[in-house]
Amino acid sequence: MIIGVPKEIKDNENRVAAIPATVQALTSRGHTVLVQKGAGAGSGVSDQSYESVGAKIVTTARQVFKGAEMIMKVKEPLPSEYPLLRPRQILFTYLHLAPDKRLTEALLARKIVGIAYETMETADGRLPLLEPMSEVAGRMAVHVAATYLSKPLGGRGVLMGGVPGVPPATVVILGGGIVGYNAARVAAGMGAWVYLLEKNPVRMRYLDEVLPENVTTLMSSQMSMESCLRRADVVIGAVLIHGAKAPRLVTRQMLKLMQPGAVIVDVAVDQGGCCETTRPTTHSDPIYVVDGIVHYCVANMPGAYARTSTFALTNVTTPYAVQIADKGWLAAARENLEIARGLNVIHGQVTNQPVALAHRLRYVPWTKVAA
Repeated sequence: MIIGVPKEIKDNENRVAAIPATVQALTSRGHTVLVQKGAGAGSGVSDQSYESVGAKIVTTARQVFKGAEMIMKVKEPLPSEYPLLRPRQILFTYLHLAPDKRLTEALLARKIVGIAYETMETADGRLPLLEPMSEVAGRMAVHVAATYLSKPLGGRGVLMGGVPGVPPATVVILGGGIVGYNAARVAAGMGAWVYLLEKNPVRMRYLDEVLPENVTTLMSSQMSMESCLRRADVVIGAVLIHGAKAPRLVTRQMLKLMQPGAVIVDVAVDQGGCCETTRPTTHSDPIYVVDGIVHYCVANMPGAYARTSTFALTNVTTPYAVQIADKGWLAAARENLEIARGLNVIHGQVTNQPVALAHRLRYVPWTKVAA
């Protein structure tokens, strides 16, 4: 199979979908890998390092898309890339289709096979290709919040860890999954008072056992959330429903409960955000203010720490890419349920039920879509 790795074009997206180890794993099995010139530069990976393990460096994205049977990306295609996609081409990347009808319709029109990193799921409910980026985003969210709490950047002027005689910041985390757990660890390590809201009692008991004593777990409800918002210096949105739009837990009316200059970091923005006032921002223009509350809603947060994120991501994507390249998407999906669960669109049909529900489109099980 011919695999293409284009340079990411999303604002300040410095990650790359394949590193030399990925290329070597593919070329050693007889596959051809086309890498766009400079694709790895943002992650500190040179064209020469790709060439040394058998990749072919091409100049433009058009050459990559035209020549490849499978495209490996990090982020979803942007409108300028839609025309480059070809019918029956495999697209293996983060797609986040549930909140993005325009992208969904474009992929359906191009009749590609879209395999989404974020919906690939193990038998025990893990999301193996989302986990490493959730770890990065969760840890990063606290650093971002600490920065924007500073008064010159519009925050309350509260130091995350406080100082002797002055209390630390209060951090409220909505959701106790991978993002929430990592955010709580970092915030607690910085000395903040942390409240983590979770609705799964089993998960909450586990978090209560493993997190530091300055993290208080609470059963998530409107009452507990409103109580926490009143004292919050920082709110971190860390809610995820597999493949679906994030629930809107914080309404605009609730912002009035918060102190002016408090910071919201909505990590759930990729799936539409868990705050009513969330809208996607970029690393070039990361924040906006609504009713006195600073919002940070960058849709590709891990791109800021591209080298760490690229290596963490490719550690887990490479084995799946090899399976798909070796067997083709259909045989790979038949043999590996995790790959099957990643199938979001196939040849003009929506094969992921939450995506179909989000856009009121017809859902067709992937097993019923002709190869």
